[in-house]
Amino acid sequence: MITVREAAYELFRAEGMTTMFGNPGSTELPMLHGFPDDFSYVLGLQEAVVVGMADGYAQASGRPTLVNLHTAPGVGNAMGAIFNAQANKSPLVITAGQQVRAMITLQANLTNRDATRLPHPFVKWSYEPPRAADVPAALARATRMATLLPRGPVFVSVPMDDWGAEVDEGDVRQTIERSVTGRSGPEPEAVRSLARRLDEATNPMLVVGPDVDASGAWEAVVALAERQRLPVWATPAPGGGRIGFPEGHPSFRGTLPPAIGPLGQMVEGHDLVLVVGSSVFPYYPYIPGPLLPEGASLVQITSDPDEAARAPMGDAIVADPRLALEALLAEVPESNRPVPEPLGAAEAPPEADPLSPSTVHGVLGEVFPDEGIVVLESPSSTLALRNQLRLSRPGSYYFGAGGGLGFGLAAAVGVQLAQPSRPVVCVMGEGSVQYAVTAFWSAVAYQVPVTFLVLRNEEYSILKWFAEVEQVSGAPGLDLPALDSAAIASGYGLEARRVTGSDELREALSAAIPSSRPQLVEVGVAPGMALF
Repeated sequence: MITVREAAYELFRAEGMTTMFGNPGSTELPMLHGFPDDFSYVLGLQEAVVVGMADGYAQASGRPTLVNLHTAPGVGNAMGAIFNAQANKSPLVITAGQQVRAMITLQANLTNRDATRLPHPFVKWSYEPPRAADVPAALARATRMATLLPRGPVFVSVPMDDWGAEVDEGDVRQTIERSVTGRSGPEPEAVRSLARRLDEATNPMLVVGPDVDASGAWEAVVALAERQRLPVWATPAPGGGRIGFPEGHPSFRGTLPPAIGPLGQMVEGHDLVLVVGSSVFPYYPYIPGPLLPEGASLVQITSDPDEAARAPMGDAIVADPRLALEALLAEVPESNRPVPEPLGAAEAPPEADPLSPSTVHGVLGEVFPDEGIVVLESPSSTLALRNQLRLSRPGSYYFGAGGGLGFGLAAAVGVQLAQPSRPVVCVMGEGSVQYAVTAFWSAVAYQVPVTFLVLRNEEYSILKWFAEVEQVSGAPGLDLPALDSAAIASGYGLEARRVTGSDELREALSAAIPSSRPQLVEVGVAPGMALF
């Protein structure tokens, strides 16, 4: 016989889940008793930060990641971050403590009264085992559910007195040693039909989304674009949590707009739209118009059945993007269409005081290393960064696909922990910093060498832009005077400085990015949206 705790750690070890992100409360302490020496515990000072760090770690490592939260109030604190993790399709195994079984019915203090309902609808599966003996099997099922496509967070509530209970070691061993795989290929005739449609199209286009990067399909999608001479667009930025195509490639044309009408106009002149690894489409805000122009058809390749079912137009092939693209490459011939003309280099605007966000990102691009990673939460300058940096390596970009603020700062710490050999630059607005500000403490405590670049414009620029689009005037709460991110970061023990001008910014970033310590650089920028 072994304890539930021992069985759980054996399972986590077998699945490679030896890094735990958590914020312990009284109901979690029994799980952490005798914490194994071969495990690492990454403490976050608030549960949304805990989940955000784990989200970044899971995406950058490609592995299921363990999260430990306090009972109902801790899960409640984490809900916004769990929403983001679902949108990012991050395989998080979230555990939370529960009162001892003898006091659940009494609803004693800290009882999670309806534990399985609380995290819905933002998890794939939610469960509280009816017996202590069922906890190892529940954790094993949760891990496999999190990693099966489409990946996503799962939740298990465990009463605190279950961890010391004994279970049969033989039964646990069989549960742990099971292998569950879940990458499905496309239906062959659907691939052959798509190959014919591509070859016969006069002016097809390719739209690439985040699941291309997540599935390891980078080389396959580049080969398809080159063989079929396809112009390539990135899926709209709000839903593009990762980059799936090298944006410095000659075939790359830019990022699609996120609204129905403008996106439909962008597609005009193309008779076939092939969308790989994205929903169709992550629209926002609502600007009506035709979904597709007359004469255009669409085919979607996605591993997510829900994305396929809810798409408002076109055909869909539900399959792993990499397997589908590799099958498609085996069917399509070399095209004799003209090779797409490469985009010209993006030009940053001239020096000004304060700097424009585009100028800041242009300076970042000058010093950004080839192997670098960007974690981005600067909503008003997202497109400007993409246009200035033209990132072109797999796993080089992470953005909160759900749109909820608080992802960037926390996720950057997790991404850097998962990719210690690659420098990580986290680009944020000063408003975004506040949603996950305690992640500064974790970066310092574990000496995670992220470079935090904060653009200070003293307003919610993205909301002022939305106000114009939505014809809203006089809305309060859109200005952010007197937020000093450098001073806040210093209070958490971070090396931080404020800079002005391109030369000072260039010098600061050149020193910070290769450093072995976390550092912050804050620069004042002109307010407003920046697109280029």
